[in-house]
Amino acid sequence: MKFSIITAVYNRAATVAQAVESVRAQAGVDVEHVVVDGASKDGSLQVLRHLEHPGMLLRSEPDKGIYDALNKGLALATGDVLGLMHSDDFFADSQVLADVAALFADPAVDAVYGDLDYVSKDAAARVVRHWKSGPYSRQRLAWGWMPPHPALFLRRGVVERWGGYDTSYRIAADYDSILRYFGKGGIRPAYLPRVLVKMRVGGESNRSVERIVRKSREDYRALRTNGVGGVGALAWKNLSKLGQFW
Repeated sequence: MKFSIITAVYNRAATVAQAVESVRAQAGVDVEHVVVDGASKDGSLQVLRHLEHPGMLLRSEPDKGIYDALNKGLALATGDVLGLMHSDDFFADSQVLADVAALFADPAVDAVYGDLDYVSKDAAARVVRHWKSGPYSRQRLAWGWMPPHPALFLRRGVVERWGGYDTSYRIAADYDSILRYFGKGGIRPAYLPRVLVKMRVGGESNRSVERIVRKSREDYRALRTNGVGGVGALAWKNLSKLGQFW
């Protein structure tokens, strides 16, 4: 089994090295790291070139945003299982992909997902929020449930059949893709009950009130487009986050 881990980078010189090193540190698995840099201007490309190794495929060129970059990465990937590593994030430890691979040994499993810790932007050892995914059910999906996007791994065939990221979404293309795979696609996931990824706080979707409003509108559109739910699902999706702070 070969993993393709895709990283989209734009001006993340301060954090991208940890992301790359956490992928390279994964033990006991065959890993290809596809890194798509959007022509960064802050030295990110120089950092990446310094870290380049035979298991990394590095591409640098202008793009139309993170979802365009991720689609480029999906097109370049050659692995049996696809996953993401955002340029601000890192794997919780070196055994993450080995544990994920163990669940994919069951041919009936289309996806594996786990839990995620949000950590302080300036002190990555300090956990700010814990996202415990819990078991999947179609009913939970209709009430706003979703797995953490960076802690989700998919067989290649899922993306080949149901597509990558819809770039008409500027913030919520990840949520749209999850609803498409779990809803319309009816995929069979397996839950790995442990933290797989550490994510620094301060994501794009929460930078301002304007972006929060836009994300809510896009989330609602994704719910309706995929026939999963409506206003109630959107409300529960947001309310369910409160418990992650305790």
